[in-house]
Amino acid sequence: MVVDTANGVSLDFISADDDEIIIEHYAFLVSEPEFDQIFARIKQRSLDYWADPRGQQKGEINRHDGGRGVYWRDPSGHYLEIITRPYGSGG
Repeated sequence: MVVDTANGVSLDFISADDDEIIIEHYAFLVSEPEFDQIFARIKQRSLDYWADPRGQQKGEINRHDGGRGVYWRDPSGHYLEIITRPYGSGG
């Protein structure tokens, strides 16, 4: 399945045996309203989420660079992240 994003990038998903999957990290820069919508769905689905990529700040979001960010895992174990400010942008 191919998922097209607003900036012309696509993510291609394929079914594979578990031993063939390499765990990856995917980060998405989103607006503040988009963050609210996505984060609401994460909480509505009772998904675990973290403020940090090591999963040590469970149930929290981060406020790096004056924005907001959160990590969670997809069903295959990949780390997904949304941020509202690019890394290193200050704030």
